[in-house]
Amino acid sequence: MTKESEGRIIRSLSGFYEVRTGTGTVTCRARGSLRRESQIPLTGDLVSISIERGKGMVERILPRRNSFVRPAVANVDALVVFAANVNPVTEPFLIDRVAAIAGDQEVPVYLVVNKCDLDPARELIRIYTHAGFPVIAASAETGEGIGQLWELIRGKLVAFTGNSGVGKSSILNRLCPALQLPTGEVSEKLGRGRHTTRHVELYDLGEETYVADTPGFSSFDTDQMDVMLKENLQYAFPDFGPYIGDCQFHDCSHRKEPGCAVRAALDAGAIEPTRYDSYLRLYEKANQIKVWELK
Repeated sequence: MTKESEGRIIRSLSGFYEVRTGTGTVTCRARGSLRRESQIPLTGDLVSISIERGKGMVERILPRRNSFVRPAVANVDALVVFAANVNPVTEPFLIDRVAAIAGDQEVPVYLVVNKCDLDPARELIRIYTHAGFPVIAASAETGEGIGQLWELIRGKLVAFTGNSGVGKSSILNRLCPALQLPTGEVSEKLGRGRHTTRHVELYDLGEETYVADTPGFSSFDTDQMDVMLKENLQYAFPDFGPYIGDCQFHDCSHRKEPGCAVRAALDAGAIEPTRYDSYLRLYEKANQIKVWELK
């Protein structure tokens, strides 16, 4: 006898999906028709499943509020980007690209600057505070900022993301010591962490709070991230928002056109130079995208 129910994917690994339903957790495979239609289930997806002889099958992916390629998650309330200014040093472009991808889907971004016990990262914190992001100075070692982070994510489904070695799993262990997640040492030679998170899993922290811990990435991995139309990129930078529409030309790309309000704000110090540099780099990438590639 076949049973049908709905639930949420809480773990994805090697083609298997653990789906939490109202009666328990079921390990499922995805129906072949989903693969043929290029519908790949993601952690965080709400799905319809069937169960026959104790085996589960994902039959249908319910409508998503949002979804990301890297991190591979869906239906998040916010993206928490981790960074550090020491071992490894996070390149601002990595933060900006992830933030732009989230902004393109109108998903809020919180920035957690970890390892502040080793380096206070004052300039990094200043840049993103000025750009309008909620920023938390944190330390998994001392517990600094953990309470502040909890207040931001409580009651939400959020994804932790950031470059390898910045301490996402260590912060999760601070938030919920019972998890006892493995953490990796950072290579002194390469300045990168060993990947300790091999899959994407939702952790239940209580009080209706769920965190997806995702594999770390390096600057080389950003080419595998989501793409967006160049026309939409400006809207993915919230610090550009007050100036969009005030340019001399309505289709201003904010690069070389005369009378650009965004560049005027940059010259006046209202927009951070690193943020604008990231915009230019992302624009060049977006300029190579064909509309049909986003279908």
